[in-house]
Amino acid sequence: MIQTCKFWLAALTLVCLAGGCASSAPPANPVALTTLAWPKAPEQARVKYRQSVAGPLEWGVDLHWWQKLFNALTGAGAQRFVRPSAVAEAGGVLYVADPGAQSLWLLDRPHQSIRQITQVNGDALRSPVALALRDDGAVFLADSALNKVFLLGRDGALLRIIANPALARPVGVAWSEAKQQLYVLDSKRHRITVFDQEGNLLRHFGERGNGNGQFNHPTHLTLAADGSLLITDAMNFRVQGLSPTGDFLWQFGHHGDGSGDFAAPKGLAVDSDGHYYVVDALFDTVQVFTRDGQLLFAFGDRGAQPGEMALPRGIFISKEDTVYVADAFNQRVQVFMGIVATRKEQAK
Repeated sequence: MIQTCKFWLAALTLVCLAGGCASSAPPANPVALTTLAWPKAPEQARVKYRQSVAGPLEWGVDLHWWQKLFNALTGAGAQRFVRPSAVAEAGGVLYVADPGAQSLWLLDRPHQSIRQITQVNGDALRSPVALALRDDGAVFLADSALNKVFLLGRDGALLRIIANPALARPVGVAWSEAKQQLYVLDSKRHRITVFDQEGNLLRHFGERGNGNGQFNHPTHLTLAADGSLLITDAMNFRVQGLSPTGDFLWQFGHHGDGSGDFAAPKGLAVDSDGHYYVVDALFDTVQVFTRDGQLLFAFGDRGAQPGEMALPRGIFISKEDTVYVADAFNQRVQVFMGIVATRKEQAK
């Protein structure tokens, strides 16, 4: 017994000497202090790099001393993203869907809480790929392999499961607070399925094809401020806008290898000025368009350095116009100041 106590005391001492018992601040990111911005000079910067987040520490959430002790004794490594696919943020909570780790990460900076959710109600997560936030901080999580959508509270508690035979491969979700409706993008069935707040099926719209309102393996879905639905129609190499009832509104994009073209369009998001940000996984970049589809500029380059990307997928723009990109094969989320946020900073 005495020997056991001595062992634990020695282990604890070693962890404390290594700084494990103290609360440590996230490491400074020197690149964030430089002017890493797009478009390049001499043009005026519209988007600026802020930081990269590969795990809790970079988000400013530290492990408790006992967690560090456990890791030191067991040889467990630091908690890190594996292949982040979707990201969202609200109130200092970073939500990351990580199919590589088969997990949903909830990194709560205000409450210094880390949750890595690997199963929900007995279901082990297999391919968590899409997120949508409610105003209260609850999050919808779509698992494309389980064919289910889970609604989880900010604390990770299960609130609801949407499991319906109508779903074949849910890859995108969008929540309308105004209508209290959930829109689920189904890549296999080339359509959008709509559920009410209780998870009851309301309707479908869309079908396979290349006409207006038709899809060919769509991959991502988001809502604009006016309530319209924006869809990455991936194999038609375009973005479509539809009304909440499925009426066609507009489209832009085509296949190609030039500026403004699409090679592998993925995530899309809209800032408070109505600019459209579209991730392209093969170009390793984010292209920014006007409402009518005119290319403004692109940011990001191929590589692993800050501001560079490797097969990026999801994107999210917060209410503060901060841009979060799921840089999947660099195993991180990159954070940028969007056009509106950068303009506000420059005006100070």
